[in-house]
Amino acid sequence: MTSFEVIAPGLLTTVQDLGRPGSGPSGVSPSGAADAISLRIGNRLVGNAEGAAALEMTLLGGSFLFHDAAVVALAGSDFGATLDGAPAGLWTSLKVGAGATLRLGATRSGARCYLCVAGGVRVPEFLGSSSTHILSGTGGFKGRALRKGDVLATGGQRLPLLTKQGAAQALGVLSPRKILRVTEGPQSKLFSGEARRAFAGGAYRLTEACDRMGLRLEGGAVKTRREVSMISEGVSLGAVQITAAGLPIILFVDQQTAGGYPKIANVISADMHCVGQLRPRDEIRFEFVTFATARKLFLEQGKLMASAELLEE
Repeated sequence: MTSFEVIAPGLLTTVQDLGRPGSGPSGVSPSGAADAISLRIGNRLVGNAEGAAALEMTLLGGSFLFHDAAVVALAGSDFGATLDGAPAGLWTSLKVGAGATLRLGATRSGARCYLCVAGGVRVPEFLGSSSTHILSGTGGFKGRALRKGDVLATGGQRLPLLTKQGAAQALGVLSPRKILRVTEGPQSKLFSGEARRAFAGGAYRLTEACDRMGLRLEGGAVKTRREVSMISEGVSLGAVQITAAGLPIILFVDQQTAGGYPKIANVISADMHCVGQLRPRDEIRFEFVTFATARKLFLEQGKLMASAELLEE
């Protein structure tokens, strides 16, 4: 078992894995990595299972002192990382010596960067997951964001490594998009055809009110055919709610599990990692696809991630 210490935590750094899906009926958010594709690739670069726990950093990265030698990978957005002062690259495995310091700064591209460590970050599980849910104070490292002085242990089963070339092959297909593909939501018929075309044809900008619970957008208002009063009902990850003002909210990994706004659409599973890399003031668009297309894209993504040719023998 090895360990490393938080010298500076950054803006918001938490322990995340692939979350706890299926707990919505119990009122528990799925949580997990905001960009699950980056987490999965980063873990495979250091020989972890895809769902091993790692650190998720948002907009501003942290600094970490390694007490023991380790193998790490940085995946996701470019945070200008350095290892003992030398540039540390993304999407490749890095050998870190005992006593070395890894520092990350402000993002240069998307919203989140993942620090994956060989063996995975070891924290107690909650409902089968190591993911942090800050609002409820559960999971992760003491149910909270990391702070200066926290020491995290690593260690676990090692698997074959994903090559740098394999990672590049996957990223060539899975790089984040700014056009989010969506299927029709359960209340889409409450909106006229004109309103749905306006929703899919217009551009929206992310406001500052964006976090792991949801992303509020600004742009052209989309109104229902008539005033709607709904009883709160269960909501799914990626649901696009339309507020009374006619503006969309994308429900995200730490979402509430019930809501009373009409849902015009739902971001498809294959594009949820793209949502995790969106920053305030980014501009996005929506594109409606059929459920059959959404399923096909999901299966293709799974096949690519599981492809044996990406593994180093």
